[in-house]
Amino acid sequence: MDVEITELEPSATVVDLCRRALDLPEDAAEAAAIVDALTRGAAAHRPVVVLGATRGADLTGVLVGSVSSREPGLGHVDLVAVAPGQRRRGVGRALLVEAQRRLAASGVTELLLAGNPPHYAWPGIDVRYTPAICAALAHGYRQDRTAWNMTVDLTDGSPAVRPTDAAQRRLAAQGVTVRRAEPADVPALTVFARGTFGGAWDGELAASVGRPEAGAHLAERDGQILGFAAYGSSRPSWFGPMGTAPAAEGLGIGGLLLRRCLRDQAAAGLRSAQIGWVGPVPFYSGTAGARIERVFFLYRKTLTGP
Repeated sequence: MDVEITELEPSATVVDLCRRALDLPEDAAEAAAIVDALTRGAAAHRPVVVLGATRGADLTGVLVGSVSSREPGLGHVDLVAVAPGQRRRGVGRALLVEAQRRLAASGVTELLLAGNPPHYAWPGIDVRYTPAICAALAHGYRQDRTAWNMTVDLTDGSPAVRPTDAAQRRLAAQGVTVRRAEPADVPALTVFARGTFGGAWDGELAASVGRPEAGAHLAERDGQILGFAAYGSSRPSWFGPMGTAPAAEGLGIGGLLLRRCLRDQAAAGLRSAQIGWVGPVPFYSGTAGARIERVFFLYRKTLTGP
């Protein structure tokens, strides 16, 4: 029976398929949060397409794609999930070909198998998803970057959750206030993040503050934001982003904000957290005992047209 590709609405059926198709337990456990972030959350910021593959009445595969909100000619494949019993039967290929066609028709000229911040599930393809890497190469995608996540132990005794009171008192003596961010802080936080760091951190901050299973902390002096740290924007167990104003570097603000967020995640019952798409590996290793664990390959392909 041939595969039929149609556009879908996010549903419990889609989440269930993703839960069964994602082989890594940490991904399967957060399938609902991943689907929600890539569909409902992302749709407020960029064009999103959700495709389903069916054979008869059975949903056999799902693909979520999107267009960059900052570079309209750039498209992303954010998620491909194929039911375990349907692999190597053309489902993934059919989904990818249709996504390429639709995105090219909307003006996309280059397609990435990589995360599309501020709402993303992974930086790219986890190297342990070997069939996905084989499929990317078979369809003409080329690897152009590598990214990684770091894992943080949140159990008792971990340096990640050590008390922060002394550090807060030391900063207070220098006129720096550290507190939890509230929804009223979002406009100032997004302006600070966009103006200081660029990128999509402003969107990730907006998706973290004031939401269940997410949050952010900030440091300020005389009403001026000096730094922030956030968690849970795309999934509850992920930390990030965080940033400190260049003029405030060396005060210990980053380490304190990081640990406050990690302590929140530990208090929510998590035994570990993922620091997503890490840049400063030595900082996270030294401050929270984090270790590199997940490695991702990012791929791209030039599209020739609809």
